[in-house]
Amino acid sequence: MNAETNAATGTSATRDTRRWWDADGGWSTADATGTVLVIDSWLVDEGRVRGLDRHAERFRSVCDRFPEQGADRTDRFMRAVAESLPARGRWFPRVELVGTGSGTRLRMWLRPAPPRTATVRLWTAAGPDRRRLPAVKGADLDHLAALRADATTAGADEALLVSTEGHVVEGASTSIVWWRGDTLCGPPGPGLLPGITRSLLGELARTAGLQVVTEQATAADLAGLPVWTLNALHGIRPVTEGLGRFQGTDAEEAERWQSRLAALAVPAGELPDSRGEPTKEVSP
Repeated sequence: MNAETNAATGTSATRDTRRWWDADGGWSTADATGTVLVIDSWLVDEGRVRGLDRHAERFRSVCDRFPEQGADRTDRFMRAVAESLPARGRWFPRVELVGTGSGTRLRMWLRPAPPRTATVRLWTAAGPDRRRLPAVKGADLDHLAALRADATTAGADEALLVSTEGHVVEGASTSIVWWRGDTLCGPPGPGLLPGITRSLLGELARTAGLQVVTEQATAADLAGLPVWTLNALHGIRPVTEGLGRFQGTDAEEAERWQSRLAALAVPAGELPDSRGEPTKEVSP
């Protein structure tokens, strides 16, 4: 295994390993045991991240639902994570709130980032969306992993989830959006994961003077429209099979927006706490 020294913590961050974080003791070696309750993840490319504060807030807001967790504890953990992210290479770290026999613990899984793919093929899962808690990333981890495996078996890259009424909801690991002319559209909530990449893209579109709307749509409604999937790892990927329509110009347009999205990445640096106050201290 390759390893690199983490300048912020003075520890060795080994590829594809998990580490526990404790408010009193800082980082320590962890294993893969325990029940994963909440997760979040993002792309780190040469030390730069887009929307890390939003990923941290999404993770914190769900962790706060567990009484023994506490917002301050999660804040300090996320600041420790931000300071420990490698400054070189491409990484896809995952933070986790894990249930153990003695309560909950916080863990980071530092993973090398898989290669980015520029397009995506969708496979529609049988029946309606069966997630228990769609707005909580990690709550339905095993179910969604099984759907992605089924999609791969079917020759696709991602599983598409639809509602009982047949409306497009989202992918197993992606948000779904589509274009009606110059209007960026996507499914309405509730029942969706609050997508960080979707929110960033919406802001870019509004800044460019474009309209951003939500609407319910079936696969048939989108038959003649360009459809994209969005997530932190791949950014924007036009759908080539399984939903909407795909033309060569769609890929070129998607790459233009991908470049705008990539330009939002900034050095991970110092992460503010939930009150917006930057704090260098990560341990008592």
